[in-house]
Amino acid sequence: MSEEHVLVVPAEFIESIGPLEGFEVDVDRFLQPILASDQLSYRPRSVMETDPSFKQLIPYVVMQWTDPQDGLARVFTYTRGGGSGETRLHAKRSIGVGGHISSEDSQGAEDPYTTGMRRELDEEVSIDCRYVDQREGLLYDPSNDVGKVHLGVVHRFVLEGPQVSSNEEELAEGEFLTVAELRQQFEGLETWSQLCLDALFPQS
Repeated sequence: MSEEHVLVVPAEFIESIGPLEGFEVDVDRFLQPILASDQLSYRPRSVMETDPSFKQLIPYVVMQWTDPQDGLARVFTYTRGGGSGETRLHAKRSIGVGGHISSEDSQGAEDPYTTGMRRELDEEVSIDCRYVDQREGLLYDPSNDVGKVHLGVVHRFVLEGPQVSSNEEELAEGEFLTVAELRQQFEGLETWSQLCLDALFPQS
């Protein structure tokens, strides 16, 4: 079985646009030139996981639903299992669903990024309601080995209902929790989820 090749962009190219760390709300300033550049390439995932001179582009989808009975936003959350995914995040709680853009996503596709995002979502969850996709920001966290080699693109899916279920064992204990409940579990969340929670649902 041939190794997966994933979509990456040189760190130098990102740095040429401007400084980026944490949650960056000006997503188009960075993402439009990245996706339009000739600097994108597909490289072996095993090599890229330990090479911070390249950043792997990762769609990171946060799904929220507002209960009309109490008006409170609820966010889909799950525990990362120890399957074939990123083992360095095993047993962490997450509010983001998504994964790598593979070279297979570029075959016959005008927009490999969106094609890859849809493929990852379909593999990981079933969404059985209508929703609006809002691109909210970028994530870069160089404080740990996982964060150093990934660049997250945050999408907020505003769902009409809570009809979301996990398709993979790697997404265990999937459920919708209020923002207050997630804040009580804050220390157990992976870093990207902590950054998203603070940026997308700021405390008043």
